[in-house]
Amino acid sequence: MSRGQAAEIAHGADVDVDVATTRFLLYGLLPAWFLPGLADWAMHRRTRIEETAGTKESLIHALMMAQVGLPIALTLRYRVNPALLSVQLGAAAVHEATALWDVRTAVDSDREVKPVEQHIHSFLESLPFGALASLMCLHAGQVRSLLRGGRGDPGAWRLLPRRRALSPGYLAGIGVAIGAFVLLPYGEELLRCRRAARRRARAERVAPGKRKRKGN
Repeated sequence: MSRGQAAEIAHGADVDVDVATTRFLLYGLLPAWFLPGLADWAMHRRTRIEETAGTKESLIHALMMAQVGLPIALTLRYRVNPALLSVQLGAAAVHEATALWDVRTAVDSDREVKPVEQHIHSFLESLPFGALASLMCLHAGQVRSLLRGGRGDPGAWRLLPRRRALSPGYLAGIGVAIGAFVLLPYGEELLRCRRAARRRARAERVAPGKRKRKGN
């Protein structure tokens, strides 16, 4: 996609359904994805994740970000075909399973998962399926090819560069957004959890010595 085409889509020129759906994905759904992620991080901070589920849950969050980030990165770089659809569908399924593990970890740790946080989770879980449904509507022929096992298509199971690359400006903007709304807050969360774990470990090492002195 050229810069001129991206600008035309962004400014809402009269376009057909395919282009309108692409506009929705690029300038609507993908940027909107960052907002519930940031809200979820704020809920983790508010409920003091570092004192409850700690590093384990924070690492699960990092895993879920990777499960979402990898197919997004591939979709921005490569064309939709059976190979990419398989990655997207597999990642969505694994992400859903990991989300269940995440909530179970939080509940088992006595971290309070408030109704607001559960509602935020509903957005984070539904957005991947919304994106996949839109992409599959846009590329119905590739969905049929996937169902046939890619028969007759020599490039079905290879990642092929997009015919029209996305503009560098758009990709740079998405990269900045990922850094600001995903890597920075969730990196801070993991660092906070690790620091709290080290504090607890130091306190546990000191406690036996104090008990021994009292016993003498």
